[in-house]
Amino acid sequence: MLRYVTTNEGKVREAEAYLGSDVAAVEYDYTEIQADSLEAVAAQGAREAYEHVGGPVIVDDAGLYLEGFDGFPGPYSAYVENTLGVERVGRLARREDARRAKFRCVIAYCDGEPFEASPEPVDVEDRRGRDLDADDRATAATDDTVVGAGVPVKLFAGAVPGRIVEPRGDGGFGYDPIFEHDGTTFAEMGSEEKNAVSHRGRALGKFAEWFAEPADGNRGRVSAAPGPAPDTSPRRRVRTAPPDRRPRGTPRAIGR
Repeated sequence: MLRYVTTNEGKVREAEAYLGSDVAAVEYDYTEIQADSLEAVAAQGAREAYEHVGGPVIVDDAGLYLEGFDGFPGPYSAYVENTLGVERVGRLARREDARRAKFRCVIAYCDGEPFEASPEPVDVEDRRGRDLDADDRATAATDDTVVGAGVPVKLFAGAVPGRIVEPRGDGGFGYDPIFEHDGTTFAEMGSEEKNAVSHRGRALGKFAEWFAEPADGNRGRVSAAPGPAPDTSPRRRVRTAPPDRRPRGTPRAIGR
């Protein structure tokens, strides 16, 4: 059984569309470190969740990236949403003519086993000497005293381009009302339509393809489901966070 660390049943249903029925939600309040990349946040969460669950887990992290602001808010999206609010972020982007944007999502998978090399990055945290003073870390000879040292995490990223517009639509959450993709905001899309083009769906599709492949002749985890059919029909239609850690339990409703 693959466990998805989330309290959002919609995420589980989206994952099941790609992975089949062997996905279950698990609630675990992992520490969300402050980092400049979604990859680092998701990888740390997956490591902690794996230690807690004792079996294969996936964790995701997502963010809104404004091209005119060098990708801000990016990994700080939830914090910016909670402090500035979605409409103020939208007004700022429109006022500064920084409308081009994208949503990114990173899926992190951990089962405690090493992974074969692949096109997708594998994050293997070297915690050697993390419990030592800075001057002693270079001479640390083993990882024996470091909990969780070297636990590998497999990362899968997905992104969807768009632009920032006046708020439209009553669905979705987070930045969905101000994020327009192909003429429609995420808040105007139904769940199936959104899942077919979403950043999370694209990351899950990559993960499902890898997850179904044999590893050393026998990965044998699940048979990848086909996932939602891409919508090809034409349509008309920010975390500057506290210095060390965002408080645990901070909502991460960022249009996912």
